[in-house]
Amino acid sequence: MLREYVAPYRKYMWWSVLLNILSVIFNLFSFSMIMPILKMLFNMDGKQYSLIPWDQVSLLDTQSMINNLYYYVAQFTGSHGASKTLLFLCLFLCIMTVFKTACYFGASAVMIPIRTGVVKDMRKKIYDKILSLPIGYFSQERKGDIIARMSGDVQEVENSVTGVLDMFVKNPILIIGYFAAMVIISWQLTLFTVIFAPVMLWLMGAIGRKLKEQSLEAQALWSDTMSQVEETLGGLRVIKAFLAEKKMSRRFLGIIDSMRIKTSRVATRQASAHPVSECLGTFMIAVVLWFGGSLILKDNAPIDAPTFIFFMVILYSIIAPIKDLSKAAYSIPKGMASMERINKILESGNPIQDATDAVEIHGLDKGISFNSVSFRYPDGSRDVLSGIDLEIDKGKTIAIVGASGAGKSTLADLIPRFYDVTDGSVSIDGTDIRKVTIASLRSLMGNVNQDPILFNDTIFNNIAFGVENATREEVIAAAKIANAHDFIMEKEEGYDTNIGDRGVKLSGGQRQRISIARAVLKNPPILILDEATAALDTESERAVQEALERLMSNRTTLAIAHRLSTIRNADEIIVLDEGRIVERGNHDQLIAKDGYYKKLYDMQAL
Repeated sequence: MLREYVAPYRKYMWWSVLLNILSVIFNLFSFSMIMPILKMLFNMDGKQYSLIPWDQVSLLDTQSMINNLYYYVAQFTGSHGASKTLLFLCLFLCIMTVFKTACYFGASAVMIPIRTGVVKDMRKKIYDKILSLPIGYFSQERKGDIIARMSGDVQEVENSVTGVLDMFVKNPILIIGYFAAMVIISWQLTLFTVIFAPVMLWLMGAIGRKLKEQSLEAQALWSDTMSQVEETLGGLRVIKAFLAEKKMSRRFLGIIDSMRIKTSRVATRQASAHPVSECLGTFMIAVVLWFGGSLILKDNAPIDAPTFIFFMVILYSIIAPIKDLSKAAYSIPKGMASMERINKILESGNPIQDATDAVEIHGLDKGISFNSVSFRYPDGSRDVLSGIDLEIDKGKTIAIVGASGAGKSTLADLIPRFYDVTDGSVSIDGTDIRKVTIASLRSLMGNVNQDPILFNDTIFNNIAFGVENATREEVIAAAKIANAHDFIMEKEEGYDTNIGDRGVKLSGGQRQRISIARAVLKNPPILILDEATAALDTESERAVQEALERLMSNRTTLAIAHRLSTIRNADEIIVLDEGRIVERGNHDQLIAKDGYYKKLYDMQAL
């Protein structure tokens, strides 16, 4: 899965490979200066060196290379003196160190675009997936949990990606380079050292085996935390009204206490990586020191003391990338645990799809038909709608009334395919909407809901939300039809006024009229009104109702009504009860029947 995100940034990885190889080369060159410096400082031998022709020296002939290095040092010492030679060697050591550290920095710097790019692409993919999922998906998932996966889990994967890239790019290069140098210097010492490395790595792996499982639990608790915060922000008015602050605080404390325990266990294991690897590394160095010292003390020792010190410096250098591997071994399981949670969103199926032979529709000629429609939610045990037969002719206004839970909103949601019917079919101009492209189907419709959905943007952008390249004149015209222009112009910045999160800077009636203006600008042939005036006071309702009547003019309208007074002029009123049509007719006909509709009407008239 991670390979898919890293693939677009391969060129940065190749740069990292090159710079890491150079850093190893410069590091070995800088270390190689240690031997002649030590020999000069301590006047360890008076041996005379003669130059071996370079065409007779192979890359693996380290003794000849060292011999020639000492020859040049001796020649330079004879010409310029030991003090200047020592200064020259120290300067060369510094220069090689500068090159080495520059390559280290470059190798790390070129990985930054990968890290930031992967996170950007992952968040974009999750966001696009959220937009593509059906509305039914979000009735089963908590918003706080989804937010947690997009924030905390993606951040955890980012940290894990760095470990993975270090494992497969930087550390193997360093380990291979240093290991090759160790073999060249002394294969006996290297063989002895290799015996202990697997033991060290096995111990590091044993400590982190349960980390992934604990990380999954910790991330799940993080989702619970975000869900609690999201619920608190959304229900703050109710919490304060019912004096439930202490209750919510105790509930939140319970969640974060559980999260603290889990994250503490994970953090403890991660914190153990460095001291354990440090301890094991020291043990290995001590054992090698004993073994190497024993070799030097023997007659005809295979290596001298400076070379042994050179070997020990390289050995100590190889421990650092091994430590990084151990840290990566800790972070990767934690990141993979987060990746599993992210994949739960990315791999979620969407049953609302275009058929392979789907056609586009560009208007409404006859009307909308419900043919023996039944509907049941995926996690439901009973039908929400059952046996619905309904004709909505072009240009007619059909009102849907009934008690809460009767299935009114569900019936309306079937037309734009927010859900698909369980049985039967919904047709437009005789074509099953499942054989029509979703984009062309929804382009015919405008929605005005009880709770107007507005965005933290300007009034202009909220009205023009569903229309590309809308002009200011078109937006103003739509606002006038929606009875919104006057109150907009009273704002200091007019149409450029920012309305805040979900339009909190506007009143309920003003928000609803902005929502209506948005529908007017789209100019859809089919209009769906879902209790558009239910939450308004009488004065606001009158202004909104006037705007709705203008909007409904010459359009095919399905109006879900809570206040029956607002749909008296509908061409037909459909009365639902427990998912079935129990009565139908216009207002006067239904009153005359003295049935369920009359009962609802009389209750509101009291």
